[in-house]
Parts: sequence; C-alpha cells; structure tokens
Amino acid sequence: MFAYDSVILARMLTSMTLVFHIIFATIGVGVPLLISAAEYIGIRKRDPHYVLLARRWTRGFVIIVAVGVVTGTAIGLQLFLLWPTFMQIAGHVISLPLFMETFAFFFEAIFLGAYIYTWDRFKGRYTHWYLSLPVIIGGGMSAVFITSVNAFMNTPQGFTLVGRTITSVEPLKAIWNPATPSKVFHVLTSSYMTCGAVLAAITAFFILKYGNNQYYKKALKVTMIVTLIFSIFTAIAGDTSAKFLATYQPEKLAAAEWHFETEKGADLILFGKLTEDNEVKGAIHLPKLLSFLSFGDFNSEVIGLDRVDADLIPPLWIHYMFDLMVTLGAYSIMISMLFVLFMFWKKRDQYNKWLLRAIVINAPFAILALEFGWIYAEVGRQPWIMRGYLRVAEGAVSSPYVHIAFAMFLILYVLLGTFVTVVLVRLYKKNPIQKEWEQRFPDTLFGGDQK
Repeated sequence: MFAYDSVILARMLTSMTLVFHIIFATIGVGVPLLISAAEYIGIRKRDPHYVLLARRWTRGFVIIVAVGVVTGTAIGLQLFLLWPTFMQIAGHVISLPLFMETFAFFFEAIFLGAYIYTWDRFKGRYTHWYLSLPVIIGGGMSAVFITSVNAFMNTPQGFTLVGRTITSVEPLKAIWNPATPSKVFHVLTSSYMTCGAVLAAITAFFILKYGNNQYYKKALKVTMIVTLIFSIFTAIAGDTSAKFLATYQPEKLAAAEWHFETEKGADLILFGKLTEDNEVKGAIHLPKLLSFLSFGDFNSEVIGLDRVDADLIPPLWIHYMFDLMVTLGAYSIMISMLFVLFMFWKKRDQYNKWLLRAIVINAPFAILALEFGWIYAEVGRQPWIMRGYLRVAEGAVSSPYVHIAFAMFLILYVLLGTFVTVVLVRLYKKNPIQKEWEQRFPDTLFGGDQK
C-alpha cells in the first residue's frame, strides 16, 4: 500500500514542480531575446523608447531568473529523492547534460550580471548590446541540455544495460537521441512565442488602462511581431514532433488522437467524447489529416492502439491536452497575424479595444498551451519513465513519507508565487514608466516627440 501511495505522490509532487517551474524556465529562455531585440532596435533607430523598454524588461527578468533557480534546484533534488532507481540506472548517462545545463545557466548568469551593471558605461553604441547575446545563448543552451534529458527518457540510447547497471556509455549519442531535435525545436520556439505573448498582453493591458502613446505602441509592435514569428515556428515544430511520434512513439500519438485501429488515410480527431466501448462521439473529423501529419502522405498507414499491448497504452485523456494545446496555439497565430495585418492595413486600427482585449487573453492562453503540451508529453510516455527499460512504478521511491515532502514543496511554491507577484507589482508601481522617462530624458515628452 505504501509503495503504491508513494508512486502516486511522487508523480504528483514531480508534476506540481514541473508545472510551476516551466513558467519560470520558459521566461528565462525567451525574454532575453526580446530584451536584446528591443535594445538593438533602439540603438539602430536611435530611439530611447526601445532602450528604456529593454531596461525595464531586464529588471523583472532578474527576479524571474532568481525564482527559476530555486524551482530548478527543486527538480534536481526530487530526481534523487523521488526517483532513486531511475537515477541509479540513468544517472551515468544524464549526468553530463545535467552538468552542461548548470554550466549554461552560470554562463547566462555571468553575462546577465555584466549586462545589468554596464548600462551607459560604454562609448560604442553596440558594445553593451553585445552582452545580451551570451545571455540568449546561455538560456537557449540551458534549454537544449535539459530537454535532451527529457528526450533521452523517451528514446534512450547510447548505453548497454546489464541488469540494472548501465555500461558502455556513449554520452554524445545519448544526448543527441532521436527525440532531441524535435523536442529542442519545440521547446525553444514555444518559449519565445509564450514570452512574446505575455509581454504583449502586459502592454495591451496598459494601453487599455492608460491610453495610447508611442512607448506602448512600439512595445506592442515588437512583442506581437515576435509572437507571430514564433507562433508559426511552433506550429512547424509541432508538425515535426508529430512525425517523430509516428515513427518512434506511435502509442503516444495514437492515444492522443484516439486512433484505435491501424489504417491508411487516418482522420485527425479533435475534441469529442469517448464512450466505455472506446467509441468517439461528437468529435470533429478532419479526413486523412492524421496520416499527412504523421508521414506527409494523406494515404500513409498510421499505427493504432490495436498494435499496442494493453498495459502499455498511455492514459487516453491526453487527447484533450493535445487538442487544447493545438487550439490555444492556433489562437495565438490568429491574433498576432491579425495585429500585424492591421499594421499594414491603414483603414484598420490595430489598437482597437476588442483586439487589445484578445491580446491580453492570449497571455494566459499561451501559458496554458505550454502547460498542456508538457502534460501531454510527460503523461503520454506512461507507463514508462525510461521508455522500453524502466516503468514509472519501478523507478519511484518506496518511502511512506512522500506526503510530507509534497506538503513542504506546496508551501514553498505558494510562497514563491506570492513573492514574485508582490515584488514585480511593487517594482513597477514604485517606478512607473512616466517617472523614469522624465528622469532619463528630461528634454523629451513621454511617448512623444522632442519638445
């Protein structure tokens, strides 16, 4: 009984940590790109609006990074405490990418410190901006290495397993496993898209509250363009991931699409309800689209759950996670594309209230899409923690005291979430943009032209 309970609690605690951490990790990867873009545009156009935008984003980013370190450390701790058997077996392989992820973070942190404390200290126009590039690289490489660990859990390779001991380890082969390219591509693009959507929503909210001015208009323009670009790239990454799943993890794709029978010209199923007899009711069927997404051919054969052992079929409710992820991602593409279209269509106002409200809503939608995507990715691997080698129940701790750790970490995350919210609100409330503008540019009107 204790072993069963500990497995459930271990999964719940790990899930809670990942759901919380993924928000901060995503911001840590994506925001540096927007900061760098804003400063570069400001330097190139000699426009102080963009430079000030980069400054203010950086302040909030530092706080997010600090909390991300805490939650990232919690994940590392939980790997050893909650999944000792998994670490005993896989630790010899994943220790290298875990170390490299830590190194990438330190690389990012060092240059982030230099970037923060060297504003206005260089004569060269671009010298300070150059410091943002290592921050982008460090954040991106951190995502690459930690994602390669997750990819290894889906398609483990680069070792020989003798009993419960891994030998003949080939670290580079293990890191660059078949799942790595599609997962890394998806993680990076969705991070940039989500950060663009969140910063755009904040800007749209302030426009709705305080009205239009040049500063907010420019902020919204750059964030929405970034959102559109990486929304499209995320959709492409999703297509790449589907083709990977069709080849290497057909049971995950079949479960997500309620594809029960192997067939050619398989339909893509959206939403609907599953009966006790595994009949799909009220769903939207897109003819032959699953075959096309899987292999680029409308008549290709897609493996169904009829070819998967019953005890290896992932939970079928991941279908809804997949659908919600795709739907919310499509919303992001639609809204950002509409805004950019209105930018070039002079008869339309891209700052109208309805569109601004839609942009504000896109922030929680983008974060939810991110969460749903990770839930689908992790639960869709069930019952494996290391596919084909180790099941979740075999890798979990058997301690009867996991509930204590769960309660402690829950309290920690509530405190951290409250801390971040309070600090960010106070940071920007005590130093409003108008006040900072007057201090830095006393001879100009906020959001306007030269006096």
